[in-house]
Amino acid sequence: MIKLLSHLSFVAITTPDVEASVDFYVNQVGLTEVAREDGRVYLRCWGDYYAYSVVVAQGDEPSLETMAWRTSSAEALEEAAKRVQAAGIEGEWFEGRGIGRAFRFTGPQGHNMTLHWDVERHRAEPHTASIYPDRPEKRSPVAGAPRQLDHVTVAAKDVDAFVQWYVDTLGFRFMARTVLDEAPISVFSVLTTNEKSHDLGVVLDGSSRAGRINHYAFWVDTREELLIAADTLMENGVPIEYGPNIHGIGEQTFLYYREPSSLRIELNTGGYRNYVPDWEANTWKPSLGSNNMYRNGAMPMSMTESFPPADGPSATEEGVPDEIKDALLNPYAVQGRG
Repeated sequence: MIKLLSHLSFVAITTPDVEASVDFYVNQVGLTEVAREDGRVYLRCWGDYYAYSVVVAQGDEPSLETMAWRTSSAEALEEAAKRVQAAGIEGEWFEGRGIGRAFRFTGPQGHNMTLHWDVERHRAEPHTASIYPDRPEKRSPVAGAPRQLDHVTVAAKDVDAFVQWYVDTLGFRFMARTVLDEAPISVFSVLTTNEKSHDLGVVLDGSSRAGRINHYAFWVDTREELLIAADTLMENGVPIEYGPNIHGIGEQTFLYYREPSSLRIELNTGGYRNYVPDWEANTWKPSLGSNNMYRNGAMPMSMTESFPPADGPSATEEGVPDEIKDALLNPYAVQGRG
């Protein structure tokens, strides 16, 4: 298979209060508003090379409207669309803002994805141009502001099936997964389109709502910047949901917080780079520290919330053993086992 996808290019999210979310991204996170069109607000990080990386749109609930991926070439875009359609999923071609001719579809577990090759690159104004020629812009004046968009993690009812479809159809590399200590149930997996440990994650969804998102993530260059971001957020009254800490899978230092709609945002840094074309994914257990490598505390239960809100947990479904119901509701948790 030719390499189809190169990287995550933007996410589009919905929120009940666009202005509150945009104000938060600009003044608390350090993104820049670049455009408004048809009620949608386009934002970017100071280090994003394209015109935008986050789109905020009006919606009744916080949700993922689409995750967009740039292909490796114009030919790869055509091939990717053919493979999606050959897999039995109908999509549509459209003209996107700053991305030209693009293909969008809804994956087998309800997640909307946009594929494109053309891009509008960011051109800095003279007063924001960096002294570094390769940088698209100066650093943000907001302390701890992210350099760029990093990854998106969605929620799916069948983690293994999700992984297999995206590997077989779009050529994602399967990098690692977490299986419960209590039972052979996959609760988390990571995939990548490049050398990062992941740019797409998937957690077990205990609800019957399709196409949900658990979080999306930004990147900072150093652990020190992540700690500064945590300090800045707290000083401004923004609660930290989880972290700072280190994931075992991926080895990134992480921090989670919420934007005004309640949608979760991750800030991360570090981690490994993997160039192995025939990498074989390892299977982790929570007791090994898949989420918290230090294994010194449990993840808060709030981290199991995905968006839009669930309409019923799987722990109430017929056939789920009582002894693993808590683990299903808290697939990341580390309870000191092992």
